[in-house]
Amino acid sequence: MNFIFLGPPGAGKGTLAGQVAEEYKIPHISTGDIFRAAIKNQTPLGVKVKAIIDAGGLVSDDITCELVEDRLKADDCKNGFILDGFPRTIPQAEALEKIRTDIQVVNFGVNNDLIVARLSNRRVCKSCGANYNVKFLPPKVSGICDKCGGELFTRDDDKLESITNRLEVYRKQTEPLIDFYRNLNKITDIDSARDSSLVLQDFKKLFPLA
Repeated sequence: MNFIFLGPPGAGKGTLAGQVAEEYKIPHISTGDIFRAAIKNQTPLGVKVKAIIDAGGLVSDDITCELVEDRLKADDCKNGFILDGFPRTIPQAEALEKIRTDIQVVNFGVNNDLIVARLSNRRVCKSCGANYNVKFLPPKVSGICDKCGGELFTRDDDKLESITNRLEVYRKQTEPLIDFYRNLNKITDIDSARDSSLVLQDFKKLFPLA
């Protein structure tokens, strides 16, 4: 099964993607991961991306779509995949439709107040990158990672002003994708305002494993 996870920052896409990837044995693919892998492996596209990023530019839709297309041809995608963070715009979605038409879109519904609470209370381990939330999923010891003992910190993009900006960008650029995919009868809505274990239960009912 092939999925796009669609929703605002803080909607729980990454959390559910990790759970689904493990249970369904399919890769969780983010645009950032694709960029980093292409740059690390020094592929022709990776060299282009590195030059653009080093110059402070934005990677074009065309190059991003090429990278995604290459990634979806990898062996680990034969049984399915989860795209998280792509597409972000209508042109990207239109380009993806030309590459693959067999993708289900899962739209994560959550209100702004909960998004702000989730993101502003998020803490990330400096050492291993594990995520916590001081309100909903606190570490056993304040400020210390349960997994590796590393120091937890607040990312700059999880500060209130940045959260507001990220949500505004989402509303303008990415939210129109909901109507785009709804018109194609490809979208399934899921209430992600609850505990992640309940969201996973709903997901498994909607998309049962064969």
